[in-house]
Amino acid sequence: MISNIIDVLRILIVFSAFFFGYLIGFRNGYNPVAQLHFTIPVLITAVAGISGLEGLFFGKKTAEAKGFETGNNYQKQSAIASLSYTFIAILVYFTDWGIHAELTVLFTFCFFYIFSAVNHSIEAIKYKTIRGRTSTGPLLPFC
Repeated sequence: MISNIIDVLRILIVFSAFFFGYLIGFRNGYNPVAQLHFTIPVLITAVAGISGLEGLFFGKKTAEAKGFETGNNYQKQSAIASLSYTFIAILVYFTDWGIHAELTVLFTFCFFYIFSAVNHSIEAIKYKTIRGRTSTGPLLPFC
């Protein structure tokens, strides 16, 4: 139940990030830097931040709901890695390091989640555990 609520919250925040990002970006003409400056930290916080908190505080329930093993030290390590993306995205946002730093954080975050999705897909095919949540979960925020 808590996992479903967290998934819905994550999706709503991602949609909100894009919606308000476009509003900001098209306020006075088109300003892609302003759009990305808002969207990037909100997107990363919604996906990585919530996933990290979910992994740390509800890791066992989430793993069971998705068919993964529980009590794995890598689960905690992955949650901490996700939270590190969030903290860096927020730091870059508030220190105003510029669009190149923001894009670097975004691309690093995207590659981590793409490789994670590939790993989940390989595991699902290898162990024949393809279910709705395990096969779409890593990609759901980007759909």
